Amino acid sequence: MRLNQFIAHNSKYSRREADKLIEQGRVNIEKHKATAHSVLHKNERVFIDGKRVMPKEHFTCIVYHKPKGELTSKSDDRNRRVIYDSLEGKFKHFVYVGRLDFASEGLLILTDSTPVAKALMDSMLERVYLLKINGAITKPMIEAFENGLVCENARAGGHSKSKINAMEFAPFARYEILKNDNRYSKLKVTLTEGKNRELRRFFGAFGREVLDLRRLSYGFVSLNALPCGKVRYFNKDEYKALHQFLQANKIQVN
Repeated sequence: MRLNQFIAHNSKYSRREADKLIEQGRVNIEKHKATAHSVLHKNERVFIDGKRVMPKEHFTCIVYHKPKGELTSKSDDRNRRVIYDSLEGKFKHFVYVGRLDFASEGLLILTDSTPVAKALMDSMLERVYLLKINGAITKPMIEAFENGLVCENARAGGHSKSKINAMEFAPFARYEILKNDNRYSKLKVTLTEGKNRELRRFFGAFGREVLDLRRLSYGFVSLNALPCGKVRYFNKDEYKALHQFLQANKIQVN
């Protein structure tokens, strides 16, 4: 494990803050001063200002019902509100699993374990979204739902500063059309990947704008009735499913 990852996982510091501590000479591996190139080996002890950083035996996961108008980010150069402005101080070092853009809402998992967060993000666990788009759902759109889409110009629906031009969209794992009308349509979509503003870009390719987007579930974790802006801890069944997922994928947490 990288030294900054170990510190972030087992202390109140973020990886960026850990890098600064290392640069300032405040971090030791055993009796040796750590550097930016130091490698942490199994069973080696880490100290910050002479105090040992104790490896955690357990990890914690929470569900946050992210509202619209918050960035899934640690900070923003335009001073927009970020999720950590709403979360309690004890969650400030938690890592988010995937992103929901500024205009989206719904389920966001956070954890104090970087390996757990990475494993969930890199997985093909199903993500379920509820969408409202302007205009009707057409036959070509349904064909793309079922067969996927290669779009050479996927800028529509993307961020104005994004450098992503083309994008390949996998077929939806499942979809359910709840309302199909010339004014607006509603549908539920299940994906097994999480690309940058994927659904907004997908519908943008057909001249549609996503008016509302809410993530309802991520794998074995569901939003259910959690109020917008509120947090809850994983329940027993969710932790059990997570441990089974980690074991099945041979993910080493500690």
